Amino acid sequence: MSLMDVTFRFLEADEGTVLTRAIEAAYGQSYDLRWVYDPDEVGRRIAAGTYVSCIAESAAGELLCHMGMSLAAAGDAVAHSGQAVTLPAARGQHLFTRTKRWLMDWAQERGLAGMYSEATAAHPYSQKANIELGAHETGFLLGWIPATVSNDAAEGRRGRQSAALFYTKLNDGHERPVYAPERHREIVAQTIELCELRGELAEPPPQCELEERSELHCEIDRGHNLALITVHVPGADLEEAIGAERHHLFRHENLDAVYIDLPLERPATALVADHLERLGVSYSGIFPNHRTDGDVLRMQSLHRVRVKADDVAVASDHGRELLEYVLSDLPQAARPA
Repeated sequence: MSLMDVTFRFLEADEGTVLTRAIEAAYGQSYDLRWVYDPDEVGRRIAAGTYVSCIAESAAGELLCHMGMSLAAAGDAVAHSGQAVTLPAARGQHLFTRTKRWLMDWAQERGLAGMYSEATAAHPYSQKANIELGAHETGFLLGWIPATVSNDAAEGRRGRQSAALFYTKLNDGHERPVYAPERHREIVAQTIELCELRGELAEPPPQCELEERSELHCEIDRGHNLALITVHVPGADLEEAIGAERHHLFRHENLDAVYIDLPLERPATALVADHLERLGVSYSGIFPNHRTDGDVLRMQSLHRVRVKADDVAVASDHGRELLEYVLSDLPQAARPA
């Protein structure tokens, strides 16, 4: 079957309704980022340069596919792609990969170092498309997708779903040391090498002294019913500080999951991250975080989430190995049977 001719272009700031309608067609009102339902907010982000909205249209001007790309700030070197919607009229036309390839080529020409994206782990199809585009898995977010999200990927499944995180290298990033804790050094090194991240594993200097107090930022996502704790400064009290925050988030905020981001460019991360295992915190992967310089080591702690191994699909040998590592690092009581 020959592929239909399409036109690729970017939405203007006054075309926010195009994205809103595409999301509604695919998800109804269940999409877990609420700003996509506000055309004015979509337009503000496009105008500010923090969101790029790419579409594929038929010769008649019919919307066929949408792909978005977010930046924490205009001019950032690493972007996050999402809001991928392929309309029914375009099924079988490989428009997910064609549209994302067009967006990637544009981003590469503008000097972006790379692009992260999440793909549902409910099935391998969108993961295969990312791999076809040169992406590699950097981690798995167990229980990340709320049960309320409704689309084809979640059809017939109940409860929270997991997501695989992918990184696609576009240009060389900056050289930087990576201070991974001893227990996770091997998997971190493997991920850095495969994804061609400009990081090199390093040992904390002998004179490295921990700050007395950790500096944290906690952001609760009510739509996902989870929290992300960003550790700006890992201090000597990190286990105590995370333990107290985790207790509050689970017992008083009734959240399903908590994720903790530790800066890989700080030597202190290598010294204190392993201590969090005693709290029931386990490995998730290497992730971007707009509140820190460079990438972070993401850890996860699941409260009311039970992960089944057969609910998490993978599409590559590396993905399978990484998922096995993530699942095996879970506390014994939380591991899938």
